[in-house]
Amino acid sequence: MDDLDKALVAQLTMDARVSLATLARRLKVARSTVQSRLERLESSGAIAGYTLKLGDAARANLIRASVLLMIEPRNQAAILTRLRAIPEVERINTTSGRCDLLLQVAAASTSALDTVLDAIGELPGVRSSESLIHLSTKLDRSL
Repeated sequence: MDDLDKALVAQLTMDARVSLATLARRLKVARSTVQSRLERLESSGAIAGYTLKLGDAARANLIRASVLLMIEPRNQAAILTRLRAIPEVERINTTSGRCDLLLQVAAASTSALDTVLDAIGELPGVRSSESLIHLSTKLDRSL
């Protein structure tokens, strides 16, 4: 990615719904240049897609937890497949250190969260888990 690509991605990071014409004006290039750059970034996989970030009002009633999973290494692929099928699992990261996977889970209530955590803990190949309930967010720079 050159400087123009980086500037284009930065603009889209702030507002993925911005028009091609507005992007062209901001970047001081032709609309056709923006369109061809976007097509190239998409086809190369540099831009994987466009998404929606929920605001605080839509996320306010969800209870979130980080879940540290220790798993049997040979079962990782099967566990990941099962975790992806659980709608409350928002994010899955592999880690280094004492745990193997770090999950972010969100549910509508504590009882729903408890049910999800039980289901995760009962997956074949999960040796142990530790849940950390999110109380408040002090900083969020994620997209």
